[in-house]
Amino acid sequence: MPTELIFIIQQVANGLLLGFYYLLIALGLSIIFSLGGIVNLAHGAFYAIGAYLIVFLSDSLGYGLAFVVSPVVVAVLGMIVERFFFRRFYRADPTLSLLFTFALSMVIEQALRMIFGASPLSFSIPEFAHGQVIVGDFFYPIYRIGMLFVAVAAVAGTWLLLNRTAFGKIVKAGINDPDMVRAMGISLNPVMTAVCGLGIGLAGLSGVLLAPITGVQPAMGQEILTAAFVVVVIGGLGSFWGVVVAAMLVGIIRGLTSYFYPPASEASLYLLMLLILVLRPRGLLGEKFERLE
Repeated sequence: MPTELIFIIQQVANGLLLGFYYLLIALGLSIIFSLGGIVNLAHGAFYAIGAYLIVFLSDSLGYGLAFVVSPVVVAVLGMIVERFFFRRFYRADPTLSLLFTFALSMVIEQALRMIFGASPLSFSIPEFAHGQVIVGDFFYPIYRIGMLFVAVAAVAGTWLLLNRTAFGKIVKAGINDPDMVRAMGISLNPVMTAVCGLGIGLAGLSGVLLAPITGVQPAMGQEILTAAFVVVVIGGLGSFWGVVVAAMLVGIIRGLTSYFYPPASEASLYLLMLLILVLRPRGLLGEKFERLE
């Protein structure tokens, strides 16, 4: 197999992996906004909390248990924030929730900086995940393959929860017609708490997965949040599969661009978003939705 083709395949694989990381964060952003009407600018900060938790819990709990506990703790934090803060903004001007979540992201970032220091922390890949899978001339790290399976499983589980359970039916009904749901005697408050726990927990999981690859530092949430918003805009607010397609597309395009013309790697995301918005303002698979009022 030609060397250049091998490199291109590796970049496509890296792009798919990056796309799934974006997807874990973007899905949470999308479902929280679809049901609650809140654009959560603090989403990236919860991603950073997940990364810090896996670093510090691994020493006492071991990597395996810390891997499970960290996103669960982030999900619980998300439910607490929803219960005591987000709930105040469902009927308010959307600008207020934007300002609040922006302030919350800054508070979390500074808290991480005060508690753990401003310097980046290194976190090694666990020993059992060292090594590479080699197929002919193609090779790929075992850790990245394993994390890809975890990300796929998390996305598939989220889809099943939202499309094959009674909880998912209530969420969809709440997005499409919240007044009808309330008329049936179903309160959307606990549903919204669960949705925030799910969405923010996925962001925490993404932080856990990326910690050994990107390193851990207080502002890491700001860096990935922008890309996640690009994915949501391209895919279309309120569309599960739109976000999935957009994340894969963004990841692959960024991977290929970084190989053929590295200086345009970052810009390729925004150029793609601009093109999609010009051709289809609602995004690839955007759906109409109503805010929770």
